[in-house]
Formats: sequence, structure tokens, C-alpha cells
Amino acid sequence: MSAPTPAPGNTDTTGSGAGIRLGLAANLPQFVLLVAVNALVGGMLGQERITLPLLAETVFGLSAHTAALTYILAFGATKAVTNFFAGTWSDRYGRKPVLVAGWLIALPIPAMLAWGPSWGWIITANVLLGISQGLTWSTTIIMKIDLAGPARRGLAMGFNEAAGYLAVAATALATGYLAEQFGLRPAPFLLGAAYAALGLGLSTLIVRETREHARAEAAAHPTGGHHHAELTTRQIAWRTSIGDRSLSAASQAGMVNNLNDALAWGVFPLIFAARGLSVAEIGMLGALYPAIWGLGQMATGWWSDHVGRKHLITAGMLLQAAAIALVALGESFAVWALAQVLLGAGTALVYPTLLAVIGDVAHPAWRARAVGVYRLWRDGGFAVGALLAGIIADIWDLETAVWTVAALTAASGAVVAARMTETHPEKRR
Repeated sequence: MSAPTPAPGNTDTTGSGAGIRLGLAANLPQFVLLVAVNALVGGMLGQERITLPLLAETVFGLSAHTAALTYILAFGATKAVTNFFAGTWSDRYGRKPVLVAGWLIALPIPAMLAWGPSWGWIITANVLLGISQGLTWSTTIIMKIDLAGPARRGLAMGFNEAAGYLAVAATALATGYLAEQFGLRPAPFLLGAAYAALGLGLSTLIVRETREHARAEAAAHPTGGHHHAELTTRQIAWRTSIGDRSLSAASQAGMVNNLNDALAWGVFPLIFAARGLSVAEIGMLGALYPAIWGLGQMATGWWSDHVGRKHLITAGMLLQAAAIALVALGESFAVWALAQVLLGAGTALVYPTLLAVIGDVAHPAWRARAVGVYRLWRDGGFAVGALLAGIIADIWDLETAVWTVAALTAASGAVVAARMTETHPEKRR
């Protein structure tokens, strides 16, 4: 007798997953807990958004843009690689051990940022931050996909990414205020110390393992799970990176999206400071973009469940390109604030929707590894963005770096339009 096909919403499964239910309502307490944990993960990133670009110039005296952006390169490269392994390890050892390991690695980071005596300490802290974020953020994504089931995958990713980036925004705003009042160090990084302690406690004591939810979904999947479980990691990496049209289009768009974020993180504060804005004003702009991004994802993830994925991603990439160009053209706080709103809106259209594409296409038996490969490409964009923006800014200027990234973002949207097929199970044609 074949396994029953799961219905949308709350789903009881049989076989090896007996008693496990898929769906947001059926798993609401754990889902809400994981949203809170990912907010803390985002806060760890937010503590750096305003302070480190200014520290590089004013405290450590780094005048070359390529050197000053090395912390983003270190963060992005290590996070990208760790994302890849996080998916494999979460399949092999379970989701919760990987999540807890990520928080353990995060514990020394705030102290290193607050009191590190040289730029090498800041780089090392960002290597640890990349490893920690790769383990924690990847795992919370995988766990929410496990719990949500197929019907509400976009909504689940919207809540996950909204929590993380609203926390980035709130922490960036708070650290900008603290830096204005008490200096760039150590006060802004005390928030990160509290986030790390709380995240570790919640993940160790309250979060529950979700790997069996994925196994139950795989067993009830119309194509079964045995054949798909035999795929090697190399085969999955090929499919996600090149072989599958939709997965590969999502991977390149994710990389360019985070290339944009590296620009916003490392270059925008320098442009704003050079034009005479105060640290508090830079903090407001730095918080506005991830705040719109975070809030918007709660709507766009849900929206993609109803209208499909492809067109939202294409529109989001083109909107980001326009917003980045507006930063280069702007001369006032008001214009830059508008650019940050548009950039946040464009990113909100893209971010949870790309993750939903991975969840749509990848079979449950290898979905966690596909998420890891996608996030390898996506967060590799931090490293590419830091190198590209730094080199172009050193050869020409910061504005030229911004225009280059705007052009790349528009091209990425065109690739999605040409290569991706619609992946939502109810919207495919």
C-alpha cells in the first residue's frame, strides 16, 4: 500500500513518521520559538552594521577601501562555506546540535569586537561570526521548512527572514545611538553579548529536533524518498548550482542580493559620512533598509504562496538595482532614506521567495543540503561584494562601485526572468 499524499496545512503522517504533523498550526510553539531564536541570530549581525565601517577608519586608520572591507570578506567567505556544511551536518547529526554549536562559537565575538587591540582581532571575530551565522541561520531555516510542510513554505520563510532582519535593523539603530552617546567601543557590542547568551540558552534548553519532520514528509512524498536519499552531495551541489534551471537561477540571484547587502553594509556608511551625516543619521539610514526588508518579508513570503515565485524575484532584483542607483545619485538624507526604503522593499520581494524556490524544487530527502548549497552561493555574495566594491573604490571611487553593483543587480533580474520556471506547486504551467 502506498504512502498517503499529504494534504495542505496540518498533516498526520504514517510509517516512520507516525504521530508527526506538518504545518504551522500544528507546530506553532516551536515555530514561534525558532522565529525568536533567529531574531537573536540577526541581532548578532546587526551589532556590526554601523560601527565597523566607522571603526576601520577612525580607530584603526584603514584608508584603503579594500583593506577596510576585509571584515566583510572574512565574514562572507566563512559563512558561505559553513552554510554548505550546515545542511550536510544537520542531515547527519540533527538540526539542534548544529544550532547549539553555532551559538557556542558566537560567545566570544562581542568581547573581541569591543576590546580587540588590532584589526586582526576584528577579522578573527568576523571569521567566527561567519561560522556562527552559517550554522545558526541555516539551521533555523531548515527547521522551519521541516515544520511548515509544503503548503505554507513561503510564509514560513517570510517570518524567519523578517525576524532576523528586523533584529538587524533594531540593533543597528540601537548601536548607532549607543555609539553616538558612548563612543564606538565597547557599549554597542554589549547587546551582542546578551544576544549570544540568550540564544544559546533557548537553543539548548527549549528548541526541539525537527529532522524527523523532514523524514516523514519524504516518506509521504509522491515520489518517495529512497531514490532521492541516494543522491550524493556532489550531485546535489551540481543540481542546485548549474543543472536545474530554477535552482541555479535562484543561486545566482541570491549571490547578487547579498553582494548588494555587502555594499549597503560596508560602503553606504562611508558615502553618508563623507557627505557630512552624523553617526546617528547614518544609524537611522542603516536601520531603515533592513527594517523595510524585515517587515516586508512577512507579506512577500505569504504573497509568493498565492501568486508564485518567479515574478516577485524578477521585480525585486530590478527594484534593488534602481534603489542602489538612487544612492549614487542622491545628495540628501531624504533621497537616501527613499533609496533605503526601495532597497528594503526589493530585497523583501526576493529573500524569502528564493528560499521558497529551493524548498519547492528540492526533494525533502536532500532539501537541507540544497539549502546549504544555495546559501553557499548567496552568502558568497558578501565576499564577492566586499572585494568588488573595495577594488573598484580604490581604483576609481565609491560612487563607481555603487553604479557597478546596480548594473550587476539589473542583469541578475534578467537572468531570473529568462532562466527560472515557476516553482510553486499550484502555480506551475
